[in-house]
Amino acid sequence: MRRFKKILFVNEPGNLATSAPQRAVELARANNAQLTLCDASQELPRTMSNLQTAYKEIYLRQVESLFEKIDITGIDIKTSALTGIPFVEIIMEVQREGYDLVIKSAEGGGGVLDNLFGATDMHLMRKCPCPVWIVKQSTPDKHARIFAAVDPDPEVPANAELNKLILELAASLAHQENSELHIAHAWYLQGEQMFRSVRSLLTEQEIDELLVSTEKSHKKRLDQLLKQHDLEGIVSRVHLVKGDPGKVIPYLVSENKADLVVMGTVARTGIEGFIIGNTAEKILRAVDCSVLTVKPESFNSPVKG
Repeated sequence: MRRFKKILFVNEPGNLATSAPQRAVELARANNAQLTLCDASQELPRTMSNLQTAYKEIYLRQVESLFEKIDITGIDIKTSALTGIPFVEIIMEVQREGYDLVIKSAEGGGGVLDNLFGATDMHLMRKCPCPVWIVKQSTPDKHARIFAAVDPDPEVPANAELNKLILELAASLAHQENSELHIAHAWYLQGEQMFRSVRSLLTEQEIDELLVSTEKSHKKRLDQLLKQHDLEGIVSRVHLVKGDPGKVIPYLVSENKADLVVMGTVARTGIEGFIIGNTAEKILRAVDCSVLTVKPESFNSPVKG
């Protein structure tokens, strides 16, 4: 499935890992897409403004050097050097040029001692209007397992569009790389702890019946979502698990040794400026693998060009 037409690869200064560049080239080739190699660096102090041009050229050469050992035959490649607040400049470039994917190396190495996603990564995943793929430096060449985190909640209409995009992207990538596709949804009974308190008017049996009913409802909605997508030829597994999604999803990702998580990052609320959900924030802070984040087409970035 052709999904991307214009891909923006963003260099992470000082990062010499070729995982993200290789992934960008493979995606561009598979989608017959144009690929732009971009550096976004802070502006030099005014006292050094005479060095700004040379400064940009040095960083741009660093970006280009990452692709010297990668076969880029037949790919339409351009370059772009941006100066200013990196995430702001990247998002404005996306808006100006109509990129439909940003791919970037993670700022951190991940693991116990190092956070995987840095400030620029998080800003992009929160505010960039197009999908953002942050690649862990040590990610394998091919994904063995891809996780799609979905939330088929009828009370949040925007979720329907997000779930569709999440599954389309995850299934397309799984098919392309012959990966296992894991589809995960976490559910819980709102107010269960309160219902089980001493002052509750509900019996334990009534609470248990509520739990069974709630799980059946979530399973029905998940089944309906899966019926809308063609997963033929893909080895897939569905996880319907009770618990806080912000804790359950990272646990499942870790337990199943996922290489990539595809997820949405838009908040449930309509409050202006509150553009990433608490659940998404928890997941992004807890996972230790590459992440592809998406937003509905109706999303409006707070960064304006």
